[in-house]
Amino acid sequence: MVFQKVGVLGSGIMGSGIAEVAAATGAAVIVRSRSHATVDAMLETMAKSLAKQVERGKRTAEDAEAIIARVSATTHLTDLADCDFVIESVVEDLEVKRGVFRELNAVVHADAIIATNTSTLSVIELAMETSRPERVCGLHFFNPAPAMSLVEVVRPICASDDTMNRVTEFVLACGKEPVNVKDQAGFVVNALLFPYLNNAIRLFEQGVATKEGIDIAMKGGCGFPMGPFALLDLVGLDTSLAILDALFAEFAEPNFSPRPLLRRMVSAGQLGRKSGSGFYDYRR
Repeated sequence: MVFQKVGVLGSGIMGSGIAEVAAATGAAVIVRSRSHATVDAMLETMAKSLAKQVERGKRTAEDAEAIIARVSATTHLTDLADCDFVIESVVEDLEVKRGVFRELNAVVHADAIIATNTSTLSVIELAMETSRPERVCGLHFFNPAPAMSLVEVVRPICASDDTMNRVTEFVLACGKEPVNVKDQAGFVVNALLFPYLNNAIRLFEQGVATKEGIDIAMKGGCGFPMGPFALLDLVGLDTSLAILDALFAEFAEPNFSPRPLLRRMVSAGQLGRKSGSGFYDYRR
């Protein structure tokens, strides 16, 4: 084990997935959630994920039981005090994350490493909210974390070699493929992916094809497993808008400027799968 005790801040889909892969390394994992209801939902999500892996022969039932037994949950941030590694996975909002990092810095011991699972935001902005910027980095897992092999390991200019080496070892222990990336908006994947998604919305706005037609074209013509509109709904339209806003704020390139339709759909609460409707309807 690279780390003996790992804290995960956030109990949503990403937090649950990260907790699962961290527990699979043999570490004790504690997840901090805002409420007991979300704790219960997180544990249920993890149990379902592990059950599917057992059904598919990817894990034994004994392994799955051992993993979930190493995970505990709390609603108190102070319960993360003795973690030697904490991964923040809360809402993709810079000001919210800044506040979280200030709180974590005051709670976890001085030698602990703190990572953010941000998909786009500047890691240095978060590191400088702490008294240990050399022990802060980005660790971008992809959804769903147990299944997706890639993790972007983001190095802000303040991070030490020891921090980056230990975190990279942790990613390998999780059975993932680490790619070291520079601390700039979007890193690699989202900097390439979201202009494509944004331009798919532009084509739809211009009436070039229906959303269904565009999805079929990109699956059939490029061999993608999912079309852009289905992917936008999976990621979440609010998350997609936040990522594009962050990319445009840093680079001011037209391809990063969110399309008007995306912004209007978010204003209307049409966020994709998580709200029941987005570019497609999931309520049936």
